[in-house]
Amino acid sequence: MIGKYLVFEPEISGTFGEEWIQCLKQIIYKQETGFRLVKINVFVDLHDYETYVKVSREIGKSIRNAFSKNCPAFNITVHPPEKPWKVRVEAAYTDDESLEITSNKWNSLTYIVCTSDSVKEIWVAGLGLGLFESDTRSAAEATFNQMKAILEKEGMSFNHVVRQWNYIGNILEVKDNFQNYQIFNEVRSEFYHQYRTVHGYPAATGIGMKLGGVNIDFCAVMADQALVVKPIENPNQVNAYEYDQNVLKGMPLKGMTVKHPPQFERALLLTRKVKSTLFISGTASITGQDTIGIDDVEKQTFVTIDNINKLTDQKRMGQNFSGSDADWGKFILIRVYIKNPEDFTKVKAICNEKFPEVPATFIESDICRDNLLVEIEAEFLINN
Repeated sequence: MIGKYLVFEPEISGTFGEEWIQCLKQIIYKQETGFRLVKINVFVDLHDYETYVKVSREIGKSIRNAFSKNCPAFNITVHPPEKPWKVRVEAAYTDDESLEITSNKWNSLTYIVCTSDSVKEIWVAGLGLGLFESDTRSAAEATFNQMKAILEKEGMSFNHVVRQWNYIGNILEVKDNFQNYQIFNEVRSEFYHQYRTVHGYPAATGIGMKLGGVNIDFCAVMADQALVVKPIENPNQVNAYEYDQNVLKGMPLKGMTVKHPPQFERALLLTRKVKSTLFISGTASITGQDTIGIDDVEKQTFVTIDNINKLTDQKRMGQNFSGSDADWGKFILIRVYIKNPEDFTKVKAICNEKFPEVPATFIESDICRDNLLVEIEAEFLINN
């Protein structure tokens, strides 16, 4: 599992390429003994799909050249950072010395495999690049098929997926009564129904991406009985996979009588001998299944953070863990998606107050409902 995250931004405003090279140099310089770079997420401000695909391949080439046989998994998505920057980068590191870490390839895509006597863990990023810009269903199907192929290559299945990031181009767009997000949810449901046989779902984020297509990152873990995987519910929210039909947008697909809801857990706890990881899914200002604080970004941010705190509440989970209120666990990352650029200042101020000294990424993105203005995901480490 990830031991820490670092967030990088350019030191001097410049062209897109200049800003990216500044960030890459910082990542190279920050390599520390005992930590292995596992995954890089690059968030960029670009305005047409052809340029995005070209730039993504150029960034990928520079990452492979910089890290060679130790190349991490990486993804480049169109999520503009706060101006004046054109690039913002997250880097994820593991400090688990019991793991043998290798960079593997599937076609041209690099991903990470971590193994020990008791566990196999893979980190995959950047699935779906350049596929079916204007056809969400075809893009989603192709991307899930890539996911399936890599899992099979590693002797794993959808049963082992514990965390998934789903970036859906133009997520709120509706064509012929079919919303892009709902189309994605239908494809996800089809693949999970066919290839996932365990009870429950991964933690996940389903978020908009500027331009088109579908892009997926995921983590999958196969381990012995020493690892316990447990969904964590929010008592103030309906599970997303239990949403009513009137919450879901658009029409049912042809031949279907119902629309399938988003299939993910609010959070997923992975308990190990020494440390445990809580993957907190993309979380928004929703109580029950209703949006709270419509047109009020500050209200939505406070409600969202309260929902996250419900998921990390020691009184609800603490019987499984030792440690005092002060040291039983810590956030190692928050990623904040903000719909309107003019709201960056307000949202950042609240998050910086509520999550002091936690590495944080603030990026522009449409949220999965048109009345949601902010969404936050997080990762939380617990001392057993």
